[in-house]
Amino acid sequence: MKEKTFIFDQHAENQDWLKRLDFYKEELSIVNERLEELTRKNNDSNFLKEVEHFQNQFLIQRNSIDELGHNIRSNENQLIQEIKQNPVAVDHRKVATHEAEAEFMGYFEKNFANLRAEFNQFASKWM
Repeated sequence: MKEKTFIFDQHAENQDWLKRLDFYKEELSIVNERLEELTRKNNDSNFLKEVEHFQNQFLIQRNSIDELGHNIRSNENQLIQEIKQNPVAVDHRKVATHEAEAEFMGYFEKNFANLRAEFNQFASKWM
């Protein structure tokens, strides 16, 4: 049996996740700019291989952000439909938790932190 959570708690969690994803999206823009800056100053072949690695990783992270955001917004739409179908006692009703999104979010944040650390180490090496 799936765990259940209150509708408003799940909504609050969704809103928190969406704000965090906006932060990560902004951070990706910043590290991308740093990468472009470094690329203008270096043309070593080893450097360029690493640049390609980070460009690919940033693209993967951007896709993950988009996918996660889509899944979270879909969950929000399901919550809205649930409320519209039965608006009685909304603050006391529960829905199935969104475990897949929670796991994906945890995995994404861990992966992003590792990539950020790897990139910072790379950037300090080539500055």
